[in-house]
Amino acid sequence: MISHDSRIPVAVLGATGAVGQAFIRLLDGHPWFALVEVAASERSVGKPYREAARWLEGTMPADVADRTVVACSPDAVTAPIVFSALDSSAAGEVEPAFARAGRLVLSNAKNFRMATDVPLVIPEVNAEHLSLLTHQRATRGWTGGIVTNANCATTVMAVPLAPLHAAFGLTKVFAATMQAVSGAGYPGVASLDILGNVIPFINDEEPKIETELQKLLGAIAPDASRVIDASIMTSAHANRVPVEHGHTVCLSLGFERPPTVDQALDVLRGWRGDDVVRGLPTAAERALIVRDEVDRPQPRRDIHLGRGMATVVGRVRPDPIFDLRLVAMSHNVVRGAAGGSILNAELMVMTGMVPGVSRL
Repeated sequence: MISHDSRIPVAVLGATGAVGQAFIRLLDGHPWFALVEVAASERSVGKPYREAARWLEGTMPADVADRTVVACSPDAVTAPIVFSALDSSAAGEVEPAFARAGRLVLSNAKNFRMATDVPLVIPEVNAEHLSLLTHQRATRGWTGGIVTNANCATTVMAVPLAPLHAAFGLTKVFAATMQAVSGAGYPGVASLDILGNVIPFINDEEPKIETELQKLLGAIAPDASRVIDASIMTSAHANRVPVEHGHTVCLSLGFERPPTVDQALDVLRGWRGDDVVRGLPTAAERALIVRDEVDRPQPRRDIHLGRGMATVVGRVRPDPIFDLRLVAMSHNVVRGAAGGSILNAELMVMTGMVPGVSRL
């Protein structure tokens, strides 16, 4: 590993895939982090990155194109911070190996999200859940650690639901998702399956939404050993739609203290998220944006707000069965995957939680 500047060295595992490429795009020119290693499967090891990856969006950063792809092993990757875009079939074995070797792993895989000692974090929503790392390291004997992102559709929901839950006590959620094809990776869904079509099934997606939301909106136990799940009953319907980027979720909500539409809008407009994210390079100036137009949010028009890190909410109105309904949307690859992991890493660096890396 060679770093040519004073930034913190980082690596990307699963660097040739769609989310791995998003990490590379977002890390290009990052003020705190220098991408020094790209790792992928055995079929890519030893090749220049430009030959190993079929680049999907924009222009491949020049300083990465000729970088040699290395194995997804702590012996081959030496950076203290590791962003994992690995598929769940590999993440379950590879990510703990890095944590045991003293590296901080920021994971997008599902494998460890619901483990009681693993933080599942959206920094604006539940930054305090990072305190689980102390317990994780003590019980597992790791000097590094694993911190996870939420599922991309759950992230869309959790950002607007966090302030509403804090203000009014969320009890019930009915969610119908319209999820972009980029969420299936590359090559993803066959064109003749998705063009002009809606696919009302995404493997494992609905259980993820129904369980992860409870953990994200839960509270840390007094001994900081686990999260006490929020008492929220969720019913999810997950659908794949012919949209490139941007997951949209239609939500109907029940509350302990049902708000009026104006009360809910006041809370949503006034929410800024946890103060700890202020000034972090990847954080949006406003993590939650309310649109008043009757036909917003729309992925084509709104996914780039906040450089892809904002969640956009609209159509807040009464619900005839529950109490309130609304539509939420955000960029599934940026906010819901790579950008979310980078923001987690920035927060941990700023607060001195990365082994071997000085607090900023």
